[in-house]
Parts: sequence; C-alpha cells; structure tokens
Amino acid sequence: MAEIKVERSHDQHLLEPKEDTSSSYTRRSLAGNRPRLASLDIFRGLTVALMILVDDAGGDWPMIAHAPWNGCNLADFVMPFFLFIVGVSIALSLKRISNKFEACKKVGFRTCKLLFWGLLLQGGFSHAPDELTYGVDVTMMRFCGILQRIALSYLVVALVEIFTKDSHEENLSTGRFSIFKSYYWHWIVAASVLVIYLATLYGTYVPDWEFVVYDKDSVLYGKILSVSCGVRGKLNPPCNAVGYVDRQVLGINHMYHHPAWRRSKACTDDSPYEGAIRQDAPSWCRAPFEPEGILSSISAILSTIIGVHFGHIILHLKGHSARLKHWISTGLVLLALGLTLHFTHCEKHLAFWSNSKQSLFSYHILQTQKCFAVMPLNKQLYSFSYICVTSGAAALVFSSLYSLVILKPPH
Repeated sequence: MAEIKVERSHDQHLLEPKEDTSSSYTRRSLAGNRPRLASLDIFRGLTVALMILVDDAGGDWPMIAHAPWNGCNLADFVMPFFLFIVGVSIALSLKRISNKFEACKKVGFRTCKLLFWGLLLQGGFSHAPDELTYGVDVTMMRFCGILQRIALSYLVVALVEIFTKDSHEENLSTGRFSIFKSYYWHWIVAASVLVIYLATLYGTYVPDWEFVVYDKDSVLYGKILSVSCGVRGKLNPPCNAVGYVDRQVLGINHMYHHPAWRRSKACTDDSPYEGAIRQDAPSWCRAPFEPEGILSSISAILSTIIGVHFGHIILHLKGHSARLKHWISTGLVLLALGLTLHFTHCEKHLAFWSNSKQSLFSYHILQTQKCFAVMPLNKQLYSFSYICVTSGAAALVFSSLYSLVILKPPH
C-alpha cells in the first residue's frame, strides 16, 4: 500500500476528497473548502501576470505586444492560455455535479456574468482609465470583447461536457487512444467548429466596403472612405472574411476602433511602435476591426476543447508519468502542426523568356517558387495554426508547472 500512495498524485483529492488535505500539491478553496489543482492555479496566476506585463509594457516594447497582423508575440499567448485554463477547469468542476439541470444553471449564470462584465468593461462605458466619466452612445457600443469570447467558449464546451457525460465510461481501457474514443463528442464538435471556420474564412466572397472616420484627431474626421476588395479567401487586413462577417452582423460602428494593424509598416512610419497614420497610408489603416469578433470567437472554442482534454487526462490517468507523457507529446504535436502550417506552403510559378541570340520562337521555361503561409499565425483571425502553436505552448507550460509541483516534497 505504501507504494501505491507514493505513485498516487496528490491532485487525486479532486476525484476522491479526503479529510487529510495537508498535501502541498493541492489547496482548499476558501469559498467551498474544496481541493484545487495547484499547478492550474499557478498557471492562471502566471497568465494574469503576463497579461498585466504586456498591457503595461507593450507600448514601450512592441516585440512583446500583439503582432500587428501575422506573427505571434508574447501578448498573443494570453487569450489562448486563458481559454486553455477554462477548458481544464470545466473538466474538473463539472465532474462534481451529477445533476444536469443544476450544472446548466451554474454554467448559464456564470456565462451571463462574463457577458455583463465584458459589455461593461469593454463596451465603451468607461471613457478612459484615468477619467471618472462614464456613459456610452448605444449606436457606437462595442459588442465583442475578451470576456465575451471566454463566455462563448465556456458556454459551448461546458454544455458539451454536461450532455455527453453519460456517453463515456468512468474507467477507460488501457488503449493509447481510448480517451479520445471515450470523449468522441468533444472531437466531433471540434471538427465541426473547424470546418465552419475554414469554410467561411476561405469560401466567403468579400466585396468592396466603406466606413466613416470617427477619429477626431484625423484630418479625415467625418469623411467616408472606401476599401477595394472583391476577393475570396484572402487573409490580408482589409479583405478577410473575419472582418466581413463582423461588419455584416455587428455593424461597423460596433467594432473595435484601434486595431493592432495600425502599427504595421503599411500604416505608420513608427512601426512596430504605434504612431501617426501616414498620409499615403491605405484607407483600411483608419478602419475599425474587431479582434474578438464572431468568426474568430467560434474558432477560439477549439482552444477550450483542447484544455478540456487535458482536464480529462487528470481525471482518468492516475500516474504522474502517464499524464506528463500524454500532455507533452500532445503539446509537441500541436506545436509542430502549427509551425508547419505557418511556414511550409509554397506556390510554383512558371516564367517564359527568350534568348535574343536564338530564334524568337525558342523559349526557355524558368520555374520559380514563392513560399508563403497558407494558414499564418494570426491572433486577429484566430487562425488554426495560431490555435495549434498557442495550445501546444500552453500544454508544455502547464506540464512544466505540474512537474515542479509534484517534485516539491510535501511539508
């Protein structure tokens, strides 16, 4: 029996609460006196600290602020880390609630709280952090935001967890992929989300559009500017389907008016710092764009589903080594997939040229190859490669913290 106690994780209190909770690997909740996963709490605290760091220092060090468009800077890891943590928490918290009605009430109430605070904090009610002035013009109110995205992901994934609880067994078989088979409904939802996102992103025709400049400091204030598109499947700032869906559903006045793309080279001479928009900058540099919009928030559900999978590992795999092996291998696969999608797509071009010393009808064929990212890392679009890289990073960070916690000897 002594050997079994050594092998058992102190986080097993999440599954079988006991009176002795002196373990250094878990701690009690002040509200409900319930055991908590210490490594997850540490990860949450580090993510909050990272958020504060990039918010306060991002302006001075743009290399850690959000990437203006394609790319992935330090700030771009904050949102997917939070969604990953939400997913792990869903698996652990809903395990304790056997009544589906009670679970749905809890999920619905928490979703409403997230939506309320999201609209209050990011909807435009507070005019500035350092001004005690409040109020909002409902015709310009921002509907989307960080908490709204978390609310959507939490609601969808939590409901899947609640209503599919009876479709899997408590004790899984010993097969390598048994946990994927047991929670197949989660992966069906994930695949559906991915298909909807990719089909809309690459299949939607984006027509020309126009907007009114609301920046009072601009010489173009009040003027109507147009943006030429008329394309399908483009992922550039002005003509992507993510922005088009938001303009059609939310309305352009209800979108974020200070998008990160204004720090790009196309928009300002101060790039990568934020600066005045160039006089010859394209019109879309002054346009609004919603970084937490509808289509990108649907894609973000995948980050939470990956987090739920990691929570299921805690519930069903008993040994530290088995958990870490699964987590680390999953994280490395996600990282490799995301980086591959970002870096390794090439398109071949054929160029025809003639040697003047030979006949005019004697042509040579020169084959050139242009490489570009078919699915670039892009937080604004919440691209699939971005999901893979950030979720893989979250998996490795969480695994590292878990290792540190279990290696720490109990007091």
